[in-house]
Amino acid sequence: MAREDNRRDRRDRDETPEFADRLVAINRVSKTVKGGKRFGFAALVVVGDQKGRVGYGKGKAREVPEAIRKATEQAKRQMIRVPLREGRTLHHDMYGRHGAGKVVLRTAPAGTGIIAGGPMRAVFEMLGVQDVVAKSLGSQNPYNMIRATIEGLKRETSPRMVAQRRGRKVSDILPKTASDAPADAAAEA
Repeated sequence: MAREDNRRDRRDRDETPEFADRLVAINRVSKTVKGGKRFGFAALVVVGDQKGRVGYGKGKAREVPEAIRKATEQAKRQMIRVPLREGRTLHHDMYGRHGAGKVVLRTAPAGTGIIAGGPMRAVFEMLGVQDVVAKSLGSQNPYNMIRATIEGLKRETSPRMVAQRRGRKVSDILPKTASDAPADAAAEA
């Protein structure tokens, strides 16, 4: 009885869509065998919760839906968490690289939107970023572009992470703003 309840709970959890997914690329692949060619499909999927977690996966199968399902499962297993500034953009500019795929990721002011090409756009949308400027240099291969983007996002650090690593307060790490400057000048005088 307990095992049956466990299965039911797992099924209920799977039905609630906490992750959004985006199919980035689908390829028809073939394997040459003795009797001719066997065709299959390779799918590349990006999955995210649109609140700072994202992952990618690839799957191969004889049928398209099965390849997409495999890719989605793999993407959910290898998700990463990325700290976002104000929940809408990156904390700082980054550079990511995988193979010949090179990407430059830049933070952007509110209202900019997602300025990025194909596969990178899917990663940012699934991540929940609303304002970013990104440029792909080098490879146009979607697999390498996504891997390079994820590598760049793994390098991102928030002021909280830097402060914790240095053993300081977040206010010590962040630069003083223009509104803080006159108060400091008055205090020194």
